[in-house]
Amino acid sequence: MQVLKKIVISVVMAASMAFVSSTAYAEATGEAKVRAAAEGAVAKIEEAVTLVEQGGSKEDIVRAINDARQIQKEFRYEITERDRQRANDKLRVARDAFEKGELQPAEAKLREALAGYQAMKAIYDANHKK
Repeated sequence: MQVLKKIVISVVMAASMAFVSSTAYAEATGEAKVRAAAEGAVAKIEEAVTLVEQGGSKEDIVRAINDARQIQKEFRYEITERDRQRANDKLRVARDAFEKGELQPAEAKLREALAGYQAMKAIYDANHKK
């Protein structure tokens, strides 16, 4: 009787795990999350560049950069991981330069970071066609 009980419990547990944790659902959610992070980071960096071009306040520019740095944390794709780290470093340098009032170097680093994220997004999109 105990052996039968153990078998039934094992079958029920295996069936419930297979039902609840389907890799198909997890993969679709993961791709959507990464794609949204890539698009969000690019959008926030573009917003920061636009603010610089229009002479926006230092606080607004720094806030947009900080938002981009937070969003990009979800953009995890193995092929572009090192590039993502480099682009994030450029965002950090740009933010620090804006806080010090060094507008020209800050804008240059911001544009480099934007180009880097756009290139990473293109690589991701090419490998994950809808």
